[in-house]
Amino acid sequence: MRNLASMVTVIEQLKAHLNRAIIGQTELTHELLVALIANGHVLLEGPPGIAKTTAAKALANAIDSRFQRIQFTPDLLPGDVTGSDIYQQETGEFRFVSGPIMNEIVLADEINRAPAKVQSALLEAMGEKQVTVGNNSYALPPLFFVIATQNPIEQEGTYPLPEAQLDRFMMKVQLGYPDASSELEVLRLVRQQDLHKTANNKPQALCQPSDILALQQQALNLYMSESVEQYIVQLVMATRQPELYLGNNSADENLIEFGASPRATLALDRCARANALLNGRDFVTPDDVRAVALPVLRHRVITTFEAQAAGLSVDDLLKRLISHIPAL
Repeated sequence: MRNLASMVTVIEQLKAHLNRAIIGQTELTHELLVALIANGHVLLEGPPGIAKTTAAKALANAIDSRFQRIQFTPDLLPGDVTGSDIYQQETGEFRFVSGPIMNEIVLADEINRAPAKVQSALLEAMGEKQVTVGNNSYALPPLFFVIATQNPIEQEGTYPLPEAQLDRFMMKVQLGYPDASSELEVLRLVRQQDLHKTANNKPQALCQPSDILALQQQALNLYMSESVEQYIVQLVMATRQPELYLGNNSADENLIEFGASPRATLALDRCARANALLNGRDFVTPDDVRAVALPVLRHRVITTFEAQAAGLSVDDLLKRLISHIPAL
C-alpha cells in the first residue's frame, strides 16, 4: 500500500489537472475529489455551460479508467442504463449484454430529464454496486463513481429526483457562474484547445483505479477522535430537532419537515476523512466536518412551508444550525 506522502502526490496531481481543465471552479474540483475518495457519488447542480460535463470528463481522463456518459432523456428505458438479457438466435439462449452503468466512472447527464422508473434503475447500482436483470445480479467494478448533473432553472420536461435516490448521492454540489477573470481565462483556454486539437489528443492518465482504491482505504484509516464523532452525530440530530439547538424562539420550531437520514451520518464521516486526506493530514478535525457539511446535508433536508415563506433556504438553515453547535 502507498504511504501517505506518495498518496498526497497523487492527490496534488489530480487537483492540478482538474483546476487546469475547469477554470474558476476550485470548490467543484475539491468536492469532486472528496466524493471520489469518500467512495460515494456526487450530484452537480447548476446552470448550463459551467463545465459540469467537462469536470466529469477531466476526472475520467486523469484516471486510467473506463468512462461512460449516459444522456438522460424522457424516452430512456431502465434497460438502456443497466443492460438487458438479449436472445441469441444461434444458441437459443438469453445472454446478458451490459449497459453503460457497468463502467468505473459514469456521467449521468441531465439526470432529471428521465422519468422516475429510469432514475430508480440507478438505486441498486449506487447503493449496492450491483445491477439485477431478470434472476441474475451482476457486480459493478471495485471503483464505481457516478457523477450526475442537473439544471435547476429548467422545469419543462424534467422529473424531480425521488428522495430515496437523492439520499444515495453522498454530496450535492451547487455551482454558480465564474467571475470575470476566470471567464476570460476560459475563453483563451478553449481557443487554444481548438487551435491544437488533433485526432488523438486524450491526455495521459495520472493514476490507476488501484490508486483511488488505496486513497479510499487510507481515508478510512485516518484517526478520528470520539469528540469529532459526537460532533458529526449532533449535526445530524440538529436537522431532525432544530428547536433543541436554535434556542427557545418559537419561530424556529417549525422550519424543517424532514431531517437527514442515518446515511448522512455515514457520509459526513467519510467525507470529513476524505477532506482531511486531501489536506495532507492523517487525522480528522471539526473543521473537516464543517467543510463538507453543506454538500452532504443540503439534499437530505426538507424545509417546511413556513421556512420557505420566510425566504429561508436549506443552506440558510444548515448554516444557522452549524453555528449553534460547538465542537466538543
